[in-house]
Amino acid sequence: MSPTRFASEHKWIYYGAIVVLLGLVVAGLVRYSAITTNNRATTKANELADAAVAAGLPRPDTELIAGLLGTDGGLVCNDPASALKSALWKINVSNGAAFVGQRPVIGDGRALRAEATIIEIYCPEKLDKIQDRLDDLKTDDTVRR
Repeated sequence: MSPTRFASEHKWIYYGAIVVLLGLVVAGLVRYSAITTNNRATTKANELADAAVAAGLPRPDTELIAGLLGTDGGLVCNDPASALKSALWKINVSNGAAFVGQRPVIGDGRALRAEATIIEIYCPEKLDKIQDRLDDLKTDDTVRR
């Protein structure tokens, strides 16, 4: 049996090996991309958790933050200066009643500073658009610590 005849009879082995190697390369690239995205999300989540501790808040779960905000800030950075987001802040800074019993109150400034910190870490280019609206709200230290 000649070497060329053996090689021509078993080409499927070579083709199969090439397909398996290409599959491994593609899987490796996809996995590498997922790991780097995960690492960036975890880094930003740790930065946010450190900022919360520096502000006197308990350290939040970084895995939860990374899952919710990802690498781009998620819904928090999705047009934070819109009228809808501004209305939601004003509703959240109320006495907690519903419908006709709901009244505006002087809210605690730490809650607004927390959202500003999220925007500062995840989408700093949008912070200047929202800072004016945050400064217009009347806040004080209203929550006992």
